Amino acid sequence: MPSVVGLLEQRELAARRRVGGLREEADRIQAELAVAEQEWKEWAIARSRVGEVLAPVDETGQGQAPAVRAASAAEGQAGKTSSVPGAAKPKSQVPVWHEGLAWTALSVDYQRILQALDDRARLGQGMATCQEMAVLFGMDVVPARVEALRSKAKRLVARGWLAESAPGRFTLAQGVAGPVGGS
Repeated sequence: MPSVVGLLEQRELAARRRVGGLREEADRIQAELAVAEQEWKEWAIARSRVGEVLAPVDETGQGQAPAVRAASAAEGQAGKTSSVPGAAKPKSQVPVWHEGLAWTALSVDYQRILQALDDRARLGQGMATCQEMAVLFGMDVVPARVEALRSKAKRLVARGWLAESAPGRFTLAQGVAGPVGGS
């Protein structure tokens, strides 16, 4: 008959081996997680950099989209207004919508919101919340991200690009259609 101490030692040894195996697995998963997090950060940086390149940067026209640079140059000449149709004015990231104004007058982030809502309208899915848009954009659905989207959506509502017929539910405003221009 085996001794009680011998049985306890066997169980302790089995438990120690199990802990060792789990630690090795945890180390492997931690290493995999570190690699995945690094890749995620690199993609986020890339997206951010592209957004910076495509968005207006300053009043001198450095790093701005061609239509915005043209508008800045035209406005800089004796206070003339821009002759470029659909161009965003300097210091106005979201121009007031009017018939014929192209989506390209908006920064990439705002265009993504319009595109998502246009897609939903074409598919007959109706209005979208900011949380739903965050999921569509592959963002973490955390309060900071959702509130940033809500701020942009509210700005688009204020400038006539979107409508908010129910609190927190957005859709394209009447007349705003297609990425190339409204009509």
